[in-house]
Amino acid sequence: MMSINTLRFGTRGSDLAIWQTKHVMALLQKAMPSLEVEHEIIKTRGDRILDTPLPLVGGKGVFTAELEAALHEKRIDCAVHSLKDLPTEQPAGLVIGALPTRANPADVLISRHGYTLATLPNGARIGTSSYRRAAQLLHQRPDLKMLDLRGNVDTRIRKALDENGDYDAIVLAHAGVERLGKLEVVSETLRFEDMLPAPGQGAIAVQCRDDETLLKVLECINHTETALAVTAERAFLAGLGGGCSVPVASYAHWENQQIVLHGRVSSPDGSQQFDISATSPAHDMPSAYLLGMSLAQEALEKGVKALIEQQA
Repeated sequence: MMSINTLRFGTRGSDLAIWQTKHVMALLQKAMPSLEVEHEIIKTRGDRILDTPLPLVGGKGVFTAELEAALHEKRIDCAVHSLKDLPTEQPAGLVIGALPTRANPADVLISRHGYTLATLPNGARIGTSSYRRAAQLLHQRPDLKMLDLRGNVDTRIRKALDENGDYDAIVLAHAGVERLGKLEVVSETLRFEDMLPAPGQGAIAVQCRDDETLLKVLECINHTETALAVTAERAFLAGLGGGCSVPVASYAHWENQQIVLHGRVSSPDGSQQFDISATSPAHDMPSAYLLGMSLAQEALEKGVKALIEQQA
């Protein structure tokens, strides 16, 4: 096997993306002090188009295509992503080489008035570009008004705190706010009962070519429990159909040496919501994947298939 002296990383240009890339680079250098690391900023379609709701721009792939092209062209060795932005199917020749320890997967509410989900006034305006977040909020509070919100984490927080802004509150991922040291602006960390996260939320994915040498290097920063949990979550999404037309959430955690997987599928307007869960001693990737796929099949049989067909 060939040795690697230098690893080249590709990243989006936002403060959060750069933080995540530097975090991965630091983990690698701590494990392998002789390894040289460098990074290159690559602008994606999702970063360039900021005036259109994200699902209309093209969904998750809009944040990954340019980075994946750089991997294929060998301009970079690794690309660092928020796992929730990665489609469940990997392009030919590319794999997820490492998943470091996951951060808090919850969502948070940010409001200049300090509102919580319970205290938001009737008809409050909520900023989010996520159909998943909007559907779950509307399930709890049908009176709320959803407004599109794009931009990086700092931009979104600034809009939320603007006294003359359009939003009474916005919803962001706890992990991104925490990584940027902005937790003081959080009004409420939402309970999983009210807001189940996106599959893989809070996890960082290191994507690379399917190369034995690269994978061996990255193995030292992979966190097995994180990898198994998010594999189950993403398998639940995949099992519902690659082009799933309804909001999907899932979260897996370890309890008594078993994975407990929760799945949630909602109608876009929040009027219908299906919750389902399963437990398994899933101690390898195939069994974690099977847990997610099996739960998806159970959800389809219990009414989710009809919901998806209504929205198709």
